[in-house]
Amino acid sequence: MYEGYGPAGVAMIVEVLTDNKNRSAAEVRNIFSKHGGQLAQPGAVAWGFERRGSIVVDGTRYDEDNVMAAAIDAGAEDVVQDGDSFQVLTQPADLAAVRDALTAAGIEFESADLTMIPKTTVKLEENDARKTMKIMDALEDSDDVQEVYANFDIPEDVLEALAG
Repeated sequence: MYEGYGPAGVAMIVEVLTDNKNRSAAEVRNIFSKHGGQLAQPGAVAWGFERRGSIVVDGTRYDEDNVMAAAIDAGAEDVVQDGDSFQVLTQPADLAAVRDALTAAGIEFESADLTMIPKTTVKLEENDARKTMKIMDALEDSDDVQEVYANFDIPEDVLEALAG
């Protein structure tokens, strides 16, 4: 696991699976420096994230009350609406039990994974958002990188400007 800062001070955690630690470290360091970021010491960024179970349910197919009832009864901590979907958050140890309870209740889910949830976010303007998306893409395109977690928030109007 590597930690670093991207443009505008965005905190990033990069999970890597490799057979050559030196090669991966050099590649991740190169991506950070090439895109205006910097690699940080272990622990410098991780404190700002919490490991959680995350189950994504299609909000157009299921009622919030049904999802919430099944999830909370099974030990979920929270159900958050995120656009057209619900994100069910759990402690890592409770992920399987909540996933199984949703299945037993007839609720299909799009994904069920362990993730890193940021404690705080950095709101980005268009220029910083563009730079941040470039570093995220470069990291995700790296062969050894499994996951990239970051604490940025891009407002809808900025996302539309980037897409256009």
